[in-house]
Amino acid sequence: MIKERYTQVLISFLIAGTLFATGFYAGQKDSAKNQSAQFLNATSTSVDMASFWKAWQILDEKFTPASSTTPPVSNKDKLWGSIEGLASSYKDPYTVFFPPVESKAFEEEISGSFGGVGMEIAMQDGTLTIVAPLKGTPAEKAGVLAGDKIISIGEKSALKMSTDEAIKLIRGEVGTSVTVTFGRKGIKEPLVKTLVRAKIEIPTIDTKLLPENVFVISLYSFSATSPNLFRGALREFVESGSDKLVLDLRNNPGGYLEVALDMASWFLPTGKLVVAEDFGGKKEDKEYRSKGYDIFTDKLKFVILVNEGSASASEILAGALREHNKAVLVGQKTFGKGSVQELVSVTSDTSLKITVAHWLTPLGNSISNGGLIPDIEVKLNKENTKDEKDPTMEAAVKYLTK
Repeated sequence: MIKERYTQVLISFLIAGTLFATGFYAGQKDSAKNQSAQFLNATSTSVDMASFWKAWQILDEKFTPASSTTPPVSNKDKLWGSIEGLASSYKDPYTVFFPPVESKAFEEEISGSFGGVGMEIAMQDGTLTIVAPLKGTPAEKAGVLAGDKIISIGEKSALKMSTDEAIKLIRGEVGTSVTVTFGRKGIKEPLVKTLVRAKIEIPTIDTKLLPENVFVISLYSFSATSPNLFRGALREFVESGSDKLVLDLRNNPGGYLEVALDMASWFLPTGKLVVAEDFGGKKEDKEYRSKGYDIFTDKLKFVILVNEGSASASEILAGALREHNKAVLVGQKTFGKGSVQELVSVTSDTSLKITVAHWLTPLGNSISNGGLIPDIEVKLNKENTKDEKDPTMEAAVKYLTK
């Protein structure tokens, strides 16, 4: 099951993640210093900007506020609103403009200085959807499930709300509360939950050996500490004497791309394609390949568990190992979050978050195109999940011990 060079490889590698697998790039602060000025002076042979300026003038002349005490709209605010409209015209929920206050808030969010409720949110079919509640967080404790739809946050309807607007409303000071109303498949009445914000400490990994001699590694996120923890989990697996491995990626919303690449490398030879970044022809695709730790033989029996809360880095890892015939996927269809965002400064205090690429599996399948369909699909219902039953794990064990 394991190759002879296992011990040296397992002990010697220390890997730190450097790229978000949700596909987020930051640090583009100096690339667009004069863009707002260029916008104001823009001319184009294909677009007549006269209609824009005419609309600006008409609004200036005719708009009447609801109250005489309402402050006038500044030219800067009109400009920010125009750019917001431009970004929304691309009809991509991940491409948004951040005016000054929101830009600062977003930078704080990606640095991790926030209180939240512990649920990953994304747009799916035009609706704000829970990708996954994180283990041990207020959202999970309150019974929020992957696939739940957000109907409202506080008194505000979420039907036309962007992902970033929702995140802004849900996050806040630790100890304060936020009321979120959810819709859930199979339940007619909305679910109203009051969640108390907390400092979110994202869990990483758990291990256990089942009575059937099946070793289970449960991975909850692809964080910077995950490579070392995963290496330790693999050591436990080898020392257990089992040849049957389950990697549980259910409700794992993703994290760093480099971490997914590192984990795939334990099972793949050097140079095997893990994932490709498709820029839609705007520049050459970028390929990410195995580092070739490749410690296991073909005798390894390997299952990866997935569900609709498995997204981004989870889909990259599961897709690569399945398409290289290293693992079988068991569970439910994954979320389908395979786009790459880049944060670009427009001015010193505003920014654009733009989708610049999409992830492709080794066989060229787009992760964004409906997610991954498991090899063994397990249907969940009230009957087979009551009393803390886990039919997905049961299906994996049955497959591995047949």
